[in-house]
Amino acid sequence: MTVAPAFSGQPLDRADHLRTDAEQLARLLAGKTRLLRLDGLLPQLDDDGRLAWDESNGTVGELVFLGLGDGVPHFAAVPGEGNSDPAYAQRQIWAMLGRLSADDLALYGTARSVLDWHARHRFCARCGQPTALAKGGWQRDCGGCGAEHFPRVDPVAIMLVECGGKLLLGRQARFPPRSYSALAGFLEPGESIEDAVRREVFEEAGVRVGEVRYVASQPWPFPSQLMVGCLGSAESLELAVNTAEIEDARWFAREEVVEAMSKGGDSTSFLPPPPQAIAHDLLKWWLEQ
Repeated sequence: MTVAPAFSGQPLDRADHLRTDAEQLARLLAGKTRLLRLDGLLPQLDDDGRLAWDESNGTVGELVFLGLGDGVPHFAAVPGEGNSDPAYAQRQIWAMLGRLSADDLALYGTARSVLDWHARHRFCARCGQPTALAKGGWQRDCGGCGAEHFPRVDPVAIMLVECGGKLLLGRQARFPPRSYSALAGFLEPGESIEDAVRREVFEEAGVRVGEVRYVASQPWPFPSQLMVGCLGSAESLELAVNTAEIEDARWFAREEVVEAMSKGGDSTSFLPPPPQAIAHDLLKWWLEQ
């Protein structure tokens, strides 16, 4: 099975050679362009349920060059405020995301991540002076000390853990009732992906993991993470759940995972993560191995 998580596969040509050419970007803006229609950071959809676009029409303010599509430059305007709330707090957006095609979802995720970063990083982390958009929106420069700042991406290890044909899943207190998902945690300085997988699983569930296998990754725009999907092999089925980290963790038999992924509802052992999450893709991948 080829894993192709939501928000990946951004369809535009990022055209990096144009980002550093301010004159060329200005000429592009003066011609035929497409400007992503947003309400803050919320996507606006057209009558066909696709992302809505306008012509730039001399739009003022900070514009991010998203790339070229069929030779047409695509831009998005930086909103007045960002939103760094995690995905579970973004409930207003989920119904809209479920209507988008894979290409639109990936394009919106890219735009949301970089626009949110700009809205929340208008001042220099080194000297506190205002920064200005540069390199077509893929950089901010400080006019005070000259520091260059770039959109950040925070890596997160997210892992299925298996032992004896069973799969370890956990739940946070904020999850909907009966929902279980893959364990996950941010990589820390000085850690490899494998180190992070072993540390997080032991910290949250008290399980020692040996071999770690990379499966797939997913850009996650809430606000800007890279989910690094892995499979870990546990050394035993013994659990010691750290309730300060998670609410619960359980081993599920393959049959329970099959039932949850195929049926859902109150009759299953648990509810799986939503299709937009890489955890959902990891479960499908595991079942097909």
